[in-house]
Amino acid sequence: MDHPAQPSSDPSKKTPQILRVALPRPVRQFFDYTFSSADEVMPGQRVRVFFGRQTLVGVIVAVNPPDPPDIKLRPISALLDRSPLFPVSSLTLIDWAARYYQHPPGECFWAALPPPLRQGKAAEMPTETTWTRNAEAVADTLPKRAKRQHDLLRWFAEQPGEHANGTLTAAGFTPQVIRGLAERGFLARHERTLGQATEKSAVLQSLPAPNAAQQSVLDGLPVSCDAFAVHLIHGITGSGKTEVYMHWLRQSLPADGQALVLVPEINLTPQTVARFVRHFGARVALWHSALTDTERLRTWLQVQSGEPVILVSTRSGVLLPFSRLKAVVVDEEHDGAYKQNDGFRYSARDLSLVAARQANCPVLLGSATPSLESLHNVEARDYRLHSLAQRAGKGTLPSLQLVDIRSRPLVGGVSPPLMQAIESTLALGQQVLLFINRRGYAPVLMCYDCGHLLECRNCDTRLTLHRRENRMRCHHCDFQRPVPKRCDKCGGENLNPVGEGTEKTEDVLTQALPDYPIIRIDRDSTRKKGSLDGMLAAIHEGKPCVLVGTQMLTKGHDFPNVTLVGVLNADGGLFSSDFRGPEQLAQTVTQVAGRAGRGEQPGRVLIQTCHADHPLLQQLCQNDYLTLARSLLQEREDALLPPCSAQIALRFESPSMELSIDRLVATRGQLEQWRDQIPDVLLLGPFPAAIARKANRHRAYLILQADNRRALQRAANALTRWLEQCRFSHNERWLIDVDPQELD
Repeated sequence: MDHPAQPSSDPSKKTPQILRVALPRPVRQFFDYTFSSADEVMPGQRVRVFFGRQTLVGVIVAVNPPDPPDIKLRPISALLDRSPLFPVSSLTLIDWAARYYQHPPGECFWAALPPPLRQGKAAEMPTETTWTRNAEAVADTLPKRAKRQHDLLRWFAEQPGEHANGTLTAAGFTPQVIRGLAERGFLARHERTLGQATEKSAVLQSLPAPNAAQQSVLDGLPVSCDAFAVHLIHGITGSGKTEVYMHWLRQSLPADGQALVLVPEINLTPQTVARFVRHFGARVALWHSALTDTERLRTWLQVQSGEPVILVSTRSGVLLPFSRLKAVVVDEEHDGAYKQNDGFRYSARDLSLVAARQANCPVLLGSATPSLESLHNVEARDYRLHSLAQRAGKGTLPSLQLVDIRSRPLVGGVSPPLMQAIESTLALGQQVLLFINRRGYAPVLMCYDCGHLLECRNCDTRLTLHRRENRMRCHHCDFQRPVPKRCDKCGGENLNPVGEGTEKTEDVLTQALPDYPIIRIDRDSTRKKGSLDGMLAAIHEGKPCVLVGTQMLTKGHDFPNVTLVGVLNADGGLFSSDFRGPEQLAQTVTQVAGRAGRGEQPGRVLIQTCHADHPLLQQLCQNDYLTLARSLLQEREDALLPPCSAQIALRFESPSMELSIDRLVATRGQLEQWRDQIPDVLLLGPFPAAIARKANRHRAYLILQADNRRALQRAANALTRWLEQCRFSHNERWLIDVDPQELD
């Protein structure tokens, strides 16, 4: 409920104040309103205001600013909070992020609020309805025709105690059945405030003692959390980086302090949470986009109120209002999922460093394949590097071997040597993982009569065949159509799939290996809630099987019985138009190779390629990622590319490529006129995006690059202000991407 501002009984006793408010509007400015109530107002409180004909919820960022506008202002409609929801540290962080990433500040604050608070609801810990069995009610008095109510009574007899509404509905009882039984006096209703995001553990497990390598790293980490520093932990796959994080938090995190633990993907969050809960119990909280609104509000308020939580979160957790932040951990810090690629385009990894600096607390960055940005900072002595060069337990690094597939027949993307290795591994009772970074059955449907390829009507891409659904789908705009029986161009019926996706590989292996389960893990097979958990549970049983999947399988998973990994096509990143292609290829192959040999049995990795003599692949087989990464970093330095310089991308979208290019040419001309003010900024482009047309919008880029990040920010700020003054038609759009990771 709203808490409207109570007007003073004597307005003359209270001079109207001017409130500067951040509103969720796509403009880079704040809005001023008057407030005449006697209530105290402070930055960080929410207000409800009139904006044109709309009513919006905003956040106060300043009271009585020094530069009020000389116009008549509208009054605040309602003050929604009696005290600030955002501490000063959060206000500072979000303001910094809005300026650095050149994004409308109101939308940045919007991204930092859970949905109920965006809607203006009270910032109160949510409650839930629970039910208990009324022992005084006699079951014989319940009518026999009320069968489901009898079933619910028996359920309570088998599971006595207090149960939440959600538990009863999950057991198959409808709200009508529950309410009917309560009206007859058999159930007592209760309301309880939701507390911790995770249930308390009866007995916390002690952490296993660190091995010598882990202890060596721990000895080099700060013993207290009262100073900002960044420590990069390069730990080979399976070396026990998570155990290092937990040992460090156990010994260094104050009892009343908060910690942020970032993980890149939602599917990694539950298993990470489970490990932390075993050792930290109810102190662990969870944050990601798959939570319900109630769950997100509960966790947000825990953090906001200063509870000493250890928050395990995906990227958006960095925006939560920490007031006692004492430690930050970023697992798999190299992962591209930490960069938001639409809307508010921030990097959670980089923003977490800013938050830690403001809180004056240490940061641990961990990865088996550290990003070149982090290694560059190590060389600049901004970060301290620690190494975990041996696997925890009895696991050993797998051997890597290149399989030259030139002139070899491939069936479902699998070569004869790889198929033989799969069969022999399964015969030993072990598991196999095959990595193919294409979902669907085949990436192309071709007419063998005229050569026509079925393309998306909205994008400059080809439609992917999904045979399970009998659909052709675009993986960029999600356009779909049934699989045609005739060619759109010549009318011929000789349509054939070309190339391999996860579905095709699964089908081929199902036919070739009928005695073994084939488990496909990709975005399509894991859409249903709980489906991924079921697949992972089957894998962890340890029985021989073949896992076929995309990058979902490369991150953080521990499959002790996987002893063979096959990379079906390693050539994609070798000749990419993106200068980050080789780095991403090295990281992906190293990560997926790391799934092999994590148990007692040694592992091996077969990498299929048409370029077995390529230096990058040869280096990868040495199992020495750091040496390879440093050579790639030297290439970047020679070419003056990030991270040895900084970039900002301006993308323009319009109904035609000619118009998009013309707009960027005019923009470049304006930047050239400012050359005296930005002498060190290099302009690259304009040029079409890698996918020039997406969702019927033609996209082109202009790149600003400089060695001096401050000069680049000055140029971007001036450019943003100039663009906002330009009059573009309603079907033209532009966006700024600071530190872009991809120019798709």
